[in-house]
Amino acid sequence: MRESYREQLDEILSDLVAMSERIATAVRRATRALLQVDRTEAEWVISSDEQIDQMRADIDARAFSLLALQAPVAGELRLLVATLRMVTEMERMGDLAAHVAKIARMRYPEPAVPEDLRGNFARMAEVAEAMVLGVGRALQEKDIDDAEAVQQRDDEMDDLRRSQFRLMLGDDWPHGVEAAVDVALLGRYYERIADHADAIARRLVYIVTGQLPEEDAVTSS
Repeated sequence: MRESYREQLDEILSDLVAMSERIATAVRRATRALLQVDRTEAEWVISSDEQIDQMRADIDARAFSLLALQAPVAGELRLLVATLRMVTEMERMGDLAAHVAKIARMRYPEPAVPEDLRGNFARMAEVAEAMVLGVGRALQEKDIDDAEAVQQRDDEMDDLRRSQFRLMLGDDWPHGVEAAVDVALLGRYYERIADHADAIARRLVYIVTGQLPEEDAVTSS
């Protein structure tokens, strides 16, 4: 009975890793849709969001079932509680990738990103995808070093976002209001993907060490 319980816990963790890989693919293909003006890629990402939502629902259901039926304690309880938070973060990352794809589709056949910001967005996408993949590796190995590496990348994402604002708010912005709105939204989507990955990395530290993330410790005090 207990062996089966442990197997179910391991399966949940494996499915979280698979979900992160699916999301990383969605981020990559959404960026391809955006920067290469590829409507087919946009449609793939938008349709795949339903599959990510279903993965979340399935993981949720199994985690709640184990909480209700197995009365987990210590590390097992931490894993299940953190899973319920992490899978929500992952679902939101999938939603954000779909939002990027929807803007790419809406502007098709014109590009949504001005030429002078393509490099910025390409790098944003690389950082976001690397953070999502890093989360998957950290979950698979329960590795705090990998989790901390994900958190460190968030600083670069913030720098990229600030550089966008400097361009948009400059007196010589040549692209008009519509492009500024698109850039502001798209930048926010990538930034939020990074934020969610950072939150998952902090949850992993909680799973391994039992130490609450700082803001949660403040909230619970």
